[in-house]
Amino acid sequence: MAYGPLRPVRRSGDGRRPVIEDLLSAVVEVSESRGDPPGSELFPEEELLVAHVVEQRRREFTTGRRCARQALARLGQPRVPVLAGPRGEPLWPAGVVGAISHCAGYRAAAVARRTDLLALGIDAEPEGPLPEGVFDAVTVPSERAPLEDCRRVAPGVCWDRVLFSAKESVYKAWFPLTGRPLDFLDALVRLDPVRGVFSAALTVPGHRVDGGAVVSGFTGRWAVVGGLVLTAVMVPHSVNPA
Repeated sequence: MAYGPLRPVRRSGDGRRPVIEDLLSAVVEVSESRGDPPGSELFPEEELLVAHVVEQRRREFTTGRRCARQALARLGQPRVPVLAGPRGEPLWPAGVVGAISHCAGYRAAAVARRTDLLALGIDAEPEGPLPEGVFDAVTVPSERAPLEDCRRVAPGVCWDRVLFSAKESVYKAWFPLTGRPLDFLDALVRLDPVRGVFSAALTVPGHRVDGGAVVSGFTGRWAVVGGLVLTAVMVPHSVNPA
């Protein structure tokens, strides 16, 4: 693979440690937090982004930016503000791609050099079924039927949540790369319950990158561990030629 070998998936002894870094290749730097440590600070420019939000949103934003700066430091990047684009996406320093995710009790950031990856997406969700009505709203019948096979293989996994998270990771890789929105129904996800991977086929035109190659779909990895559903997508430079 052009983006480098994947880390082997591993688990901690108590099964509680988040392992989103294990879903990504060695070219990606990751920082995670299971809570909101005291003393985390924002740049003044970042403070403006959360000036009028509730305290919970401020805490998760602050810790997410702290994780982002830690991951950037591991790439050799200076400590800088990480602002937000028109749809809330993080605005990374020149030459960097990345993503931030947070859910109850967990925050994470992942970054890579643009010379190593075209795009990167991660998502974290609480382990548990989606709220009523959400699954039907974000999927089509051709995505729902294969989940029956997934349930037979691993009946204890909340497969609706895994599929939802995979779509979130796809979007987080797609929008910074293309500047184009992507609806939940614009990417059809198929999960592999045995290998811990998934694919996403686009139902909208792909995106042409330098050199004439076209991004027309995505592959990723998923894991359920420590009360979390985790997914990750990487877009290598060796995408399909037009």
